[in-house]
Amino acid sequence: MNNLNKYFLFLLFFIQPLIAQSDDKSILTLERIFKNHEFRSQEFGPIEWFKEGKYYTTLEPSNDTTGGMDIVQYETDSGKREILVQASLLIPQGEKIPLIISEYSWSADYNMLMIFTNTERVWRYNTRGDYYVLNMITHRLIKLGGEAKPSILMFAKFSPDCKKVAYVREHNIYTEYIDSGKIIQLTYDGSVTIINGTFDWVYEEELDLRDGFRWSPDSKEIAYWQIDASGVSNFYLINDTDSLYSKIIPLQYPKAGTSNSSCKVGVINADGGSTVWMKIQGDPRNNYIARMDWAKNSDEIVLQHLNRLQNKNEVILGSAKTGDVKIILTERDSAWVDITDNLKWLNEGNEFTWVSERDGWRHIYLISRDGKTVKLLTPGEYDISEIQNIDDKDGLIYFTASPDNAAQKYLFSVPLNGTGKLVKITPEDQKGTHSYQISDDGKFAIHIYSSFEVPNIVDLVRLPTHNIVRNLVENKLLFEKVNSLKKGKSEFFRIDIGEGITLDGWMMKPADFDPSKKYPVLFYVYGEPASQTVLDHWGRSEYLWHLMLTQQGYIVASIDNRGVPSLHGRDWRKSIYKKIGTLATKDQTAAVKVLETKYNYIDKERIGVWGWSGGGSMTLNLLFRSPDIYKTGMSVAPVSNERFYDTIYEERYMGLPDKDSGIYESSSAASYADGLKGNLLIVHGSGDDNVHFQNTEYVVNELIKYNKPFSMMVYPNRTHGIYEGSGTTLHLYSLLTRYLNENLSVGSK
Repeated sequence: MNNLNKYFLFLLFFIQPLIAQSDDKSILTLERIFKNHEFRSQEFGPIEWFKEGKYYTTLEPSNDTTGGMDIVQYETDSGKREILVQASLLIPQGEKIPLIISEYSWSADYNMLMIFTNTERVWRYNTRGDYYVLNMITHRLIKLGGEAKPSILMFAKFSPDCKKVAYVREHNIYTEYIDSGKIIQLTYDGSVTIINGTFDWVYEEELDLRDGFRWSPDSKEIAYWQIDASGVSNFYLINDTDSLYSKIIPLQYPKAGTSNSSCKVGVINADGGSTVWMKIQGDPRNNYIARMDWAKNSDEIVLQHLNRLQNKNEVILGSAKTGDVKIILTERDSAWVDITDNLKWLNEGNEFTWVSERDGWRHIYLISRDGKTVKLLTPGEYDISEIQNIDDKDGLIYFTASPDNAAQKYLFSVPLNGTGKLVKITPEDQKGTHSYQISDDGKFAIHIYSSFEVPNIVDLVRLPTHNIVRNLVENKLLFEKVNSLKKGKSEFFRIDIGEGITLDGWMMKPADFDPSKKYPVLFYVYGEPASQTVLDHWGRSEYLWHLMLTQQGYIVASIDNRGVPSLHGRDWRKSIYKKIGTLATKDQTAAVKVLETKYNYIDKERIGVWGWSGGGSMTLNLLFRSPDIYKTGMSVAPVSNERFYDTIYEERYMGLPDKDSGIYESSSAASYADGLKGNLLIVHGSGDDNVHFQNTEYVVNELIKYNKPFSMMVYPNRTHGIYEGSGTTLHLYSLLTRYLNENLSVGSK
């Protein structure tokens, strides 16, 4: 046989199978998941309820020759469609194309529409940009801010009387009369360090605060936060890639144990004047004002005031006229307390709703305005997850919970009269995770349902019957495509690790799984109070990547240790207090040992782990502290030293470093770097403003000190999500896949 014939035989037997495999739609590839986006879900909305829920509105591509998006109204009950705002109405004077709508909102009388456009990112979200107001009667379109520079306004919103708007501009608060265009500057001290009406980095990241002012119900005054960041040290990020010379980016970032910004709340007249500051006791740098709003009238505001340890939350009423304050409720916990986002005034302002763990479970309470009468609305040994809607007209409160399975969530209701009769609203035959966007009148809801292998299904349902009015998104094609993929069994389980402790988990197996053989196992971890991984919901590209790994011959699994925010009661969640890193390592390691004993198909010599952020820290901890169990780890954007992360997060769960320095050291993964025996890959973005690249540099120095081999990948100028730049996500997951293939050998034995 000559060489040419040998070459053609090579093509026949080797190249053709490769081509066939690439055309096999049952096999996943990185390109299909992260480049071609073949498995992108069909979404609906976002929608806005309109006129108390009689209608809802959404954005749809315009048929107008100008392009853009129309705002379309649907009658909720009948589905009758009407174009409410044609894209052609949203073309500014002198322009040719309509505004790109990032967000929109209506005045209380529905006669004016506000458009948020040309947005720019501030930390995590796009909260800065341009605002336009469209008069729905005259169709006049005006840009707010007068001669202000483009894309610098924040949080513009109509006054309740529909005559004015207020917004933040360069850390100062302004009002603007809509008809005349008259602009009134309310605060004048805004600067890099004095921040009016919005927040510094740590308040935004850890207290989820961005919009920092509130109109009074009578439209005469504005209550607002003021942050003084002058005492906060700068952490410097370095951008080496966007210019010939590097740029230094200062970031006001309080590391654990360092000085916080001071914070206060005041009330100012909407036409200008002096601010009445609330006379709150305590050092403003060592307390937090975590929530603030008007207290059902224009005379008082209500605040949630946290001490620095965050184990005491005071509910305070403050006088808008004098600044005098009175504490009406105090919530305490030996670990930490959670702030409440569900304080709603009922019974003409004489009562308010509250969420607390005071009896060991996260429950809903109804509390009198003076705080003296406390009524439990959800008795029983179960946690509520989130309040979805309070229908005070029909006397019902809707919330998500899952008394029997912490990996799932369903809609329930109880009466507001305190009888405690729990009613499950979600149908029994829909096992998985359910979320709801309930109309203002409580009669309808946008219902989103998914489970581990079922993409999102979106229905419009009637409440409280949960009868489907119409299906909005079926995702049938996506479901069929996912269902046609080569896959093995995926299952949820509970595992007893001893001492009365049972953990939740899930496991995905290869399609050709043979229990008589042994397989490598990759564990996906998080392990901290901010998130959980064992959830029965559609995981999008993360699920698909894990499925791709099972197609290669891996078992992929995840376990939630104690301390994650699952619905197992207060003691479960807060057992991690002052034990970040240590308790999770103990639980995760114990669970793997039980699984290895229980299932002979798990290869003890091929146990891997990966995680991101807190999961990246968990990966380091497991490789360093349990090196005989975990052989390969991939740590993305980890905190390696607990002192390097911010005050609010770390001190909430760890105490203060000056009093608990030993706890900080014992909880830090880098303290155990000398224990590494296996394969370690560390991945980080050098522009990470959340978990600073400093963390990776620190643990790298520790590994060098102990002469430990490891691999590292730095993504230049990427932030915590490591997604900026063309091809970044595909490159990252290609890296993780390649490292896993090279260091945790695939295939059964």
